[in-house]
Amino acid sequence: MKPGARALGIAESFGRSEDRSTLAGSVVRADRVLDGLAYRPCTVGGTDATDAVTELVGELGRPDVQYVLVGAVAPAWYNLLDVDRIHEIAERPVVAVTFETSDGLETALQETFSGPALEARLERYRALPARRALTVNDETIYIRHVGCGAAEAAEIVREFTPEGGRPEPIRVARQAARAGDAYVHSLE
Repeated sequence: MKPGARALGIAESFGRSEDRSTLAGSVVRADRVLDGLAYRPCTVGGTDATDAVTELVGELGRPDVQYVLVGAVAPAWYNLLDVDRIHEIAERPVVAVTFETSDGLETALQETFSGPALEARLERYRALPARRALTVNDETIYIRHVGCGAAEAAEIVREFTPEGGRPEPIRVARQAARAGDAYVHSLE
């Protein structure tokens, strides 16, 4: 991958607000140069995270970004992402990266929601691409991908992960989201 290749990393920070989470988008080059930031809120426990992510893609308006990397499929307390829709709107491969072993979210969703709220979340969750383990720099992470094959998704993640197991665009977005969330909280 060329050093100037760019990926948009999306990550969240929540905990300072009971009803709002901060999503940050960071454009990072493969050579680790930060090349753009944007923010959007989404509702804790809501269903608007996909819209917030697609708004970040649109706001940044970066045709030079080749990939979208998201740091969770269920940010903001089960505000599940529709990665197919993100791919459709972004018109580039989307790779969702998670960092912990999990038996899945179905049980937690069933314990937390009921009725139509549960059914909508289960439908979205079950529509996600299959999750698979990937070893990156001697660490195991888990990826789901749309718009590219398994080998390309693995290459994308590895090329944007210079050390450890967290891809740089997601790591930077996570730090930016935390800082943005802290700043907004300081104004309240």
